[in-house]
Parts: sequence; C-alpha cells; structure tokens
Amino acid sequence: MTATLPPLAVLAGVRTPFAKAFGALANVPADRLGQVAVEGVLARANLRPTDVGEVVFGNVAGQPDASNIGRVIALRSGVPHDRVAHTVNRNCASGMESVFAAWQALNEGRTDLIVAGGTESMSNVPLLWNNKARDFFMDWRRAGLGGKASMLLRRFRPALLKPVAALELGLGDPTCGLNMGQTAEVLAKEFAIPRQAQDEFAVTSHQRAVAAWKRGFFADEVVPVPAAFTKGEGVATDTGPRPGQSLDALAKLKPIFDRKGGSVTAGNSCPITDGAAALVVTHADKLAGREPLGTIRGYALAGCDPKRMGLGPVFAVHKLLRQTGATLADFDLIEINEAFAVQVLACKQAMASAEFARRELNDDKPVGDLDLSKVNVNGGAIALGHPVGTSGTRLILTLMRALRDRGLKRGLAALCVGGGQGAAVWVETP
Repeated sequence: MTATLPPLAVLAGVRTPFAKAFGALANVPADRLGQVAVEGVLARANLRPTDVGEVVFGNVAGQPDASNIGRVIALRSGVPHDRVAHTVNRNCASGMESVFAAWQALNEGRTDLIVAGGTESMSNVPLLWNNKARDFFMDWRRAGLGGKASMLLRRFRPALLKPVAALELGLGDPTCGLNMGQTAEVLAKEFAIPRQAQDEFAVTSHQRAVAAWKRGFFADEVVPVPAAFTKGEGVATDTGPRPGQSLDALAKLKPIFDRKGGSVTAGNSCPITDGAAALVVTHADKLAGREPLGTIRGYALAGCDPKRMGLGPVFAVHKLLRQTGATLADFDLIEINEAFAVQVLACKQAMASAEFARRELNDDKPVGDLDLSKVNVNGGAIALGHPVGTSGTRLILTLMRALRDRGLKRGLAALCVGGGQGAAVWVETP
C-alpha cells in the first residue's frame, strides 16, 4: 500500500547511541532503551509526558517480560496510564511501521500528538530450550526430591543443557530456508558484485560516520544512556564506527555465509546492535507556530521474493515514485539501510536496469540512477549498526537532520525487510 494521508509533522527526534551487541549496552533491556529515547525526545520537544496522546513502538525480538513493549515504555516514561500504547513488528521496518501507525491514528482523530519509535536489545534476545529439555525441566519442577534423583539417573543428558540461540533463528527465514547473510550472497552472485566493491562501500560507511561524529553532526541526534541503566559506565556515542577502517583490514576477513565461494563478511555487513530511537509526530496543520524538524509526505510498502529480500527498497521506491509522480532525481539525499554492502549495491544496479524494470516491476523504464554520493552521507548501518526494530526510525531522523544540515529540502529513506519486503518514505524539511 502507499500512503495518501495529509502530511505528517515531526516535531523532534532523538536516538540512543548504537552499540554492538554484548557490549556497552548489553545490560540495558529494550524497554529501558526505549525509555531513554522517549524521555529524551520529550525534553528535546519541550513537552511533558502528559502532552502525549499515544505511544507506538517498533520491536522485533519481543522482550519476554514486556510483551507489549510500547506500553511498558510509555508508562516508564511517565505517560499517563489513561493514554494508549501499542507495539508493531514489520521486522527490519518496525521503526518505520510505528510512524505509519501513528500517522494513521492521527488521521483517525484518536489524538493530536504521538511518540513513535523503535527499540531493540539484540544482546538480550533469549536462549531457548529444545522440546526435550522443556519437558525434562517441567517434569523436574513437579517432581519431589526422590523423583528428581531418579530423573537425573534415567533422563538427564548433557545435550539438554545446550540452548538454541533465538537470535540466530530470528535472523533466518523459514519460508526460503536462508538466513539474511545467505540472501545477501544470492544478490552478490545474481548481480556479479565483487568482494572489492563491497569492502570499498563498507570503508566509505565508516569514514562518513567517523567524520560525522568528529564534526558534531550526531551530537544533537544522540542522547546518552546513563550509567544507572548500563550498570557500568554511561554510553554517549556509537561504538561501531572505526576511525582506522581500511581495505587491507577488511580484505583479511573470511566470508561467513558461504565459506567456499562467498564474498559477504562481517566487515561488509551491519553488526548486531542495541539501540532505540523516538520521534514526536503530529498533524502538519496543527503546529501552532512551531517549526518542525521535517514533514513526511508519503510512504510505500512492497513485497518481494524472500530469497532476494535485499531488493526490497527497489520495489518500495518504485511504488512510491509511481504513486506520487516523483523521480529518483527529485530527492536531494537518500538513506538506505546498509544491511549488507552488497544489498545496497544490488539495489543500485536493479534501479538502473531497464530489463529489471520490465521483468520485475512491470514498467517500461528503470527506477533511476541511485547516486551513491547522495546515499548515507553520514555513514550507514555497516558503521553505525542495525538494531532491527529501531533502524526505520533512525533513517527518518538522520535523513531529516542531514537535509537541514546541508540546506536541502527533499529526502528518501528506504530499507529491506527480512521475509521479503521493502519500505520507503518521502520526507521534506522546512
């Protein structure tokens, strides 16, 4: 579907630092990360929790003790309990989906001001027991002392103590039998994208992110996570960008998804990441004299083959352009989530291909030239990270701020979605 709603105003936006999983933010669950983002964005917008009419948050992993994590985040942030909140999950586009859901709620007249965002603690995705272990431990709980001793002798096996990593399961696709990295290898082969090009793209991502931090671009985007939450030191900056990243260093890394003939490595892929982001959104015609950070003019969602899920942005951008009459050249800056370097490079090739347009998009002309000098000008997920439930919100926030930073007006944000979907958003700044 494509949005045909009146423009949506973003009053303010912030995000937490993004940290590689099992690192600086490993002790901070997703609801607390979301709380930091919501409290930070309300302060940035000079609003009180009582001003919020509704909260919508994207999340993928599903925190076990906060099943409706949007509601938990709202209450932890001081939003009154008579205001509603819910959680959305469109895999990697969940952070965008929260904005779409907020836009629809505003259009319905449910409220006049909403906090929309995304949060993910990939460090805290739980380990799972297999069914044999489940049955053993359930029986163990019910057994008396003598029964427990008997169970140890008769039924216990060391294999029962080997958990299943839910994170690994979540990064796979049960319909096509491939994990996300394997789908990237599919694109590398289909579009004949060499390892060197992928590594060069990754180096550029790091260089741009490091430069953006150095010149202070991210200082107003990121709110620190306090030491009280981390149970250690506070975290104020992203941990992913590497000042010294080089082609030589990346060339030493071995492929991890196709060890014999592959080209996708840990260095030219996004890292597993923790982080949250939040936006304050309202009707564009109810700003009461306030200048917004930017407005959202339209969005599109599209499906594609799960084996080629990285091409999702091509399908979503094509749909958005066809519905709005815009062209790719109309956009001053573009953010595409860097799930993998090869995925963005494959999108570039597909968008420029007339054959792809005829075969896949039922169009007689290509989507357009994806000018990489306009794409992710402050670095992307390869350097910054990709907390899956958060990245969609982060793309919108970073894009709006980049447009304002450079005195530009119109931007396009897009990302691929595990399971074979794409999402695209048209934003503008004052």
